Amino acid sequence: MTNFGRILVTLVDAGVDFILIGGTAGNVHGAARVTYDVDVAYARDLPNLERLAAALEPHAPYPRGAPAGLPFIWDAGTLRQGLNFTLTTKLGDLDLLGTVTGGGDYAALLPHTSSMRLFDRDVRVVDLQKLIELKRAAGRPKDFEALAELEALLEERDKA
Repeated sequence: MTNFGRILVTLVDAGVDFILIGGTAGNVHGAARVTYDVDVAYARDLPNLERLAAALEPHAPYPRGAPAGLPFIWDAGTLRQGLNFTLTTKLGDLDLLGTVTGGGDYAALLPHTSSMRLFDRDVRVVDLQKLIELKRAAGRPKDFEALAELEALLEERDKA
């Protein structure tokens, strides 16, 4: 079971530059749809990669779905050599995205975010309009299923 709060607090307290996206961002905006992981877009500069690696290291990150026992070194070098990581950790499932289909990288997404207070921390969250665009661009059946609810939330927000 994913501990959404502990994952976000861990990243914020370590000073990691990230943006909450995906289903958890949808929940923050009012969606009721269940999600099982935390998706974040993360900045890829070396100091941020070092903070991210250090923050997650105590929580035993490992590639989700990979057979147990495969050699996997978790450090800034691994992050630098890769881009998108689907991980399982002691805190639950976490997807780290260096680039997001339909949204680009951290810097490209940053103008489409706001800071929201979650779990007594300020967390950068993608805005609802951009989240809808990301879901549409991803094109997976589960994303298309989420679109109707997200679009209704946006319409309701626009009316208010």
